[in-house]
Amino acid sequence: MSGFTHIESDGAPIKAWTRGVPIEDSALKQLRNVAALPFIHKHVAVMPDVHWGMGATVGSVIPTVGAIIPAAVGVDIGCGMMAVRTSIRAEHLPDNLFGIRSEIEAAVPHGRTDNGGRNDKGAWQVEPPAVAAEKWAGLKAGYDDVVARHPKAAHPRGFGHLGTLGTGNHFVELCLDEAGDVWVMLHSGSRGVGNRFGTYFIERAKSEMRRWHINLPDQDLAYFAEGSEGFIDYVRAVSWAQKYARANREVMMEQVLEVLRRTFPDLVTTQEAVNCHHNYVSREKHFGKDVYLTRKGAVSAKDGELGIIPGSMGAKSFIVRGRGNPDSFCTCSHGAGRAMSRTEAKRRFTLADHAAATAGVECRKDADVIDETPMAYKDIDAVMAAQSDLVDIVHTLRQVVCVKG
Repeated sequence: MSGFTHIESDGAPIKAWTRGVPIEDSALKQLRNVAALPFIHKHVAVMPDVHWGMGATVGSVIPTVGAIIPAAVGVDIGCGMMAVRTSIRAEHLPDNLFGIRSEIEAAVPHGRTDNGGRNDKGAWQVEPPAVAAEKWAGLKAGYDDVVARHPKAAHPRGFGHLGTLGTGNHFVELCLDEAGDVWVMLHSGSRGVGNRFGTYFIERAKSEMRRWHINLPDQDLAYFAEGSEGFIDYVRAVSWAQKYARANREVMMEQVLEVLRRTFPDLVTTQEAVNCHHNYVSREKHFGKDVYLTRKGAVSAKDGELGIIPGSMGAKSFIVRGRGNPDSFCTCSHGAGRAMSRTEAKRRFTLADHAAATAGVECRKDADVIDETPMAYKDIDAVMAAQSDLVDIVHTLRQVVCVKG
């Protein structure tokens, strides 16, 4: 039996790996809107963590021929995960992990204050570390190329955000695998500069639709036609932002590992490291056709490829190996997926609920993280069961430290 079910559609077919996982009506409507576009190749694939997003659902895979939809990629371009296994063992960790969490928080700027202005604690207040400067040196020419053509897409903190966490569901965690080995796992993307690029080009695409009097079921599905100036410039910008996002995770990982080296001088890392995007577009071949494949809240799962599927705060996470399922365009979910909005989570759950759900995890337990409490997310076990033909589980991780933006 195939792992997917069909969602009724008047456009291209929709194949969904959602058995045992609920989908809200607003997400179903978005999926049908995307499937109705004339340039979808074969079908739309839906991951078990699917939920409503801007324009297109988070947790969907959209293959297009001759066009790209900027809002389907989103504004957190290149957002993704990185994980590294270390030589630290569970028995090496101190009973109280507050000190390690505090050191990580000091080493990696996180959150956002001052409306992102000069005193924003989520950016480097002093000169960024040498590893960030080294990465920026390789990125700056590409950034300059984009903003020379589109000055309004410029962001003042391209360098100042490199190696910083951000807000929302971005995190740094220490986890234990089934053998008791300690992993560092983190989640972030292209920060303010990627957001600026994404927002700018989404508006440019909407302007193109108005210019050509193209009516869409949702204006956030505005697209650039291949070969147009907007298309060429967007591909250049999104490709750069994806490189920045990967570098951002690499800088943060080095900062966290340096914290651990101070506590555990003999620390070494293994070669089993993963760094994967889950909001991005790439040129790939599927069903005999070269397509632009947009993964919005979804991870590449080619045959043998390692990926990361995190649970929520206090829930387990997984290192997985792709099975190369062609029907999913060689893709799996990017996490548990939200079960409710942030507003609903804050309305429904109390600090006591959150403390109980994150018992045993050294993390924030204040009102500002209630929207990220585990109950706001889908059941990660159900999500994994629904995609058993997309990935195999290599390691099961449980969080012991969690730093939130």
